[in-house]
Amino acid sequence: MPRAASDACPTPFIKWVGGKRSLLAQIRPHLPKVYGRLFEPFVGSAALFFDQRPKRATLSDNNARLVATYRGLRDSTDEVIRLLQRYRYDRNDYLAARSRPIDDAADAEIAAWFIYLNKTGYNGLYRVNSKNQFNVPFGRYTRPTICDEPTLRACAAALRRADIVLSDFEATARKARRGDLVYFDPPYVPLSATSSFTSYTADGFGPDAQLRLRDTATKLAARGVHVVLSNSSARAVVELYRHDFDIVKLRARRSINSRADGRQPVTELLMKSRTF
Repeated sequence: MPRAASDACPTPFIKWVGGKRSLLAQIRPHLPKVYGRLFEPFVGSAALFFDQRPKRATLSDNNARLVATYRGLRDSTDEVIRLLQRYRYDRNDYLAARSRPIDDAADAEIAAWFIYLNKTGYNGLYRVNSKNQFNVPFGRYTRPTICDEPTLRACAAALRRADIVLSDFEATARKARRGDLVYFDPPYVPLSATSSFTSYTADGFGPDAQLRLRDTATKLAARGVHVVLSNSSARAVVELYRHDFDIVKLRARRSINSRADGRQPVTELLMKSRTF
């Protein structure tokens, strides 16, 4: 079930390219009024989860650092906050943290590291090279809030209702049952040859993965699972989903263009299964 109207909704504690916080008002009318467990196989900033506050949820991603961040905040909230309070907004500190080998650290350490780089790196990007090395440049801000303790605690409390797993989207979605809601928010099909940004993990998310996602969504809908997907307005997306899904146009703003005048409204697509 989605949250009760009286429940407070925490703001996502990280920024994420393509995060849906600004589109929630347009997405909500297209969700089922009643559903069982919420699944978000591309968790990102978990904006929909924090907005809906379901009693049962499964949040997953194949980005191990992102998953460790969610687990660390949920399970070791005080430690994450303590570690974050040590970080400073300083270019040299940022570069030192960016180059630190982090993957063998405890979840709380990974969470603090991830949140710090997210709050102080350029535009909140998460990007890695082919060796899975974080390579986002230092961001220029005026006194960024590195440790937003109230938001972190509110998000941690909400996350205690969720299973958080490192998993491919197909393996996660396989667990959904009739009446559950699965929301897919994958890396988008690029609108042009130069607009692709899929390096959230080192292996990217190409055409074969987009086709596999469509097939997964179609199978879920055939089993009575409520499915909602976001993607770009590329013609390829329409061709993938037009036969088995209702397609709704949403208006969004670009958020990663280096020039403010390049952040103009664009059309995104929301695909809905015909199960509700």
